[in-house]
Amino acid sequence: MTQQPAATTAQAVAADAATRGEAEEDTRALPTGTRYPGEGSLYTIGEGVLRAPLQPHERQPDEPLYRPLRIFTVDPAQSRLEGAVATVNVAYEPLEPGPTGALLAVVDTDPATGGSLRQANLDERNVLMADGYDPSPSDPRFHQQMVYAVCSNVYSAFRTALGRTPGWSFGDAAQPARLVIRPHAAPEANAWYERVDGRGELHFGYFSAGEHPTDRTLAGGIVFTCLSHDIVVHEMTHALLDGLRAHFMVPTNPDVIAFHEAFADLVAVFQHFSYPEVVRTAIRQCRGALEQAALLGQVASQFSRSSGCQGPLRTALEEGAEPRPYREDLEPHALGAVLVSAVFEAFTTAFRRKTEALVRLASGGTGILPPGELPHDLQQLLADKAGKLASQFLAMCIRAIDYCPPTGLTFGDFLRALITADYDLVPDDPLDYRGALVDAFRRRRIYPRSAQHLSEDALLWKPPRVELPPVRGLDFATLRFQGDPAQAASVDELRRQAAALGRFVTRREWLAEFGLVAGDDPRLGPHTVDLPTVESIRTARRAGPNGQIVFDLVAEVTQAMHVAPTAEGPGFTHHGGCTVILSPQGEVRYAVVKSVLGAGRVERRRDFLLTPLGSRFWQRDGDWLRARTGLFRLVHEQMHVAYP
Repeated sequence: MTQQPAATTAQAVAADAATRGEAEEDTRALPTGTRYPGEGSLYTIGEGVLRAPLQPHERQPDEPLYRPLRIFTVDPAQSRLEGAVATVNVAYEPLEPGPTGALLAVVDTDPATGGSLRQANLDERNVLMADGYDPSPSDPRFHQQMVYAVCSNVYSAFRTALGRTPGWSFGDAAQPARLVIRPHAAPEANAWYERVDGRGELHFGYFSAGEHPTDRTLAGGIVFTCLSHDIVVHEMTHALLDGLRAHFMVPTNPDVIAFHEAFADLVAVFQHFSYPEVVRTAIRQCRGALEQAALLGQVASQFSRSSGCQGPLRTALEEGAEPRPYREDLEPHALGAVLVSAVFEAFTTAFRRKTEALVRLASGGTGILPPGELPHDLQQLLADKAGKLASQFLAMCIRAIDYCPPTGLTFGDFLRALITADYDLVPDDPLDYRGALVDAFRRRRIYPRSAQHLSEDALLWKPPRVELPPVRGLDFATLRFQGDPAQAASVDELRRQAAALGRFVTRREWLAEFGLVAGDDPRLGPHTVDLPTVESIRTARRAGPNGQIVFDLVAEVTQAMHVAPTAEGPGFTHHGGCTVILSPQGEVRYAVVKSVLGAGRVERRRDFLLTPLGSRFWQRDGDWLRARTGLFRLVHEQMHVAYP
């Protein structure tokens, strides 16, 4: 009998699965219909605060840590000798057929008939003993297992990096929502995340391969996007990012659209490193030069090669001597690829710095490895270093979302968020990871509009310009939790927190510090603004590499400005506001401001809306421009185009 390799446990899954439930505290909640002082007159509370918090299954002492499940680590066309199949450990939870758990519900129907396909029952005894269903492109139950396992592990990565339970951007106050996953949604070469009518769904299409595929795909055979590891991770990331920043779904500038695509690709690339056999194979092939590791840096190879293309759909690797520079007129996927390559370059630079000593030892002090295959032990050591570093970079990217403005994001804003979030947790940076990020962004001409120069000090977000008192009621001594500081006690406790912040940021003398504008501000001219809205308020508990624990309270406050139609063009709704990060004492540590009256913002927004790219996502309705529905389906309609 062939011995099966040990199941792979991603670091994030190990942390997530080991969490135990604790007794729920008495919340002493206020009545749900109660209005807090100033609510409805100074500020409003957004739907993100009012949704029932997600409740992942909390492991009980007699339950297993993990559920081992087999998946494709790349896609069905990849060779098994390259680690194409792996057994991964997913944080354990009881499952209904589907599978359906606390957060995810796989719903599989035949698009032609509307009838249900056979459901995967992962709690069935024989299936449990076999680590799930056999990897098979022809068994829909394995397809269901694949999307459940991969999406669960991506969720664990976000939960561990953020230090709290990430929520969705849909649902209501009645009960926690589930993300619906449809593995066979439509017969088309597309996959997309969709938020509509209070639901959130991942749709995976399927299509016939071309006559001359350039991989192992059968000519004319069926290609299932739900079996592409990268595509599943990509779409799951869209859903999670939407839960963190709902306004990033509004295409207000080229960077916002491209960022959603780039961030989803980054997560897919770094997830490759959670599979040791894939990493070891790549290290062997590229001889430790990760900047040449096609197996790790490519995204959605089968999707592209099944149509006859010679390369993957997208890649984090640069082919020329000089990287592609940032340009606003690039197609969203191509523009996003610029950001992906910048972060990946910083990662490979950090990897070289981290492994220099190993290379010197293996090369007798020369630093130049001899020709031929690397020694096995060196391959193992390099693969281990690469996996751990990729986990760190992925966590850096995810944590940075908490430091991004709530709307109008640019790539330069993301660089500042990366630098600030990492500095907050790890002030000491001996291998200069942050410097590597700055250099990689600079080489692609990605510059923050709001910074004077590219030093670390200049890129860090700053506290408010005026000294502010602590926000009453938002210190950790007052906050009420459900056992864990990462989980608020109830929806009404979240409402209380949001109301306390709303009263604070809308004090007239402090409006400008939070990027907000009074309705009677003379600078508005013919335009109008809505009341500021507290969109979200969440605790964060982050663990640094040296074991240090950092607590924060992270909130989004937005404000809508209705730009009146003029001779220059139709009217449109424009958002501003800020991300507020508070200390455990309730002190405002950062206010990441993006005011509706920020210099040139309205003009840049109007210019973008009138471009060919803008008109793809916005349509005219009388004298007003309104966003088209189905953003990601529109963006992904060109998924068949490979962007180098």
